[in-house]
Amino acid sequence: MNSRISTSRVSAAVTAGASPEFSQLLSSTRRGARLARRFTVQQLHHWGVPYDSDLSDTAAHVVAELAANAVTHGHVPGRDFLLRLVILQDVGQDVGRLRIEVTDACGERRPVARRGGEGDTSGRGLLLVDALAVHWGVTERALGKTVWAELALN
Repeated sequence: MNSRISTSRVSAAVTAGASPEFSQLLSSTRRGARLARRFTVQQLHHWGVPYDSDLSDTAAHVVAELAANAVTHGHVPGRDFLLRLVILQDVGQDVGRLRIEVTDACGERRPVARRGGEGDTSGRGLLLVDALAVHWGVTERALGKTVWAELALN
């Protein structure tokens, strides 16, 4: 089975009635971060991206890192985080993108990709996001921030 997914297949799924956008508020807990990963894989499957495909696995890894960061570093008591997935298709472009956004309520802690020191057991998640995504960044909000990453659809 070919594990790659073509833009036309995702576009066909979206055209056939599936919304090109998905968003879900989740509790700012480790359980919420796990659910974000599961919702992502399920939504991609709904859009025509097979489970265990390269895109599905990559998106799951990126969401896991961004959601874990939101829960660990962006947690504000009583506030949830928002997962948003959007299919982007630029006019005149054959290659579409999947935009993954995780929004938390803590704007004063801006994420930075850094190399962990020898023996560190954490702190390398954004390096993984940087390696897997075509682009990633941070958008400041009136309350909090949105960390986003974009993946190529084929």
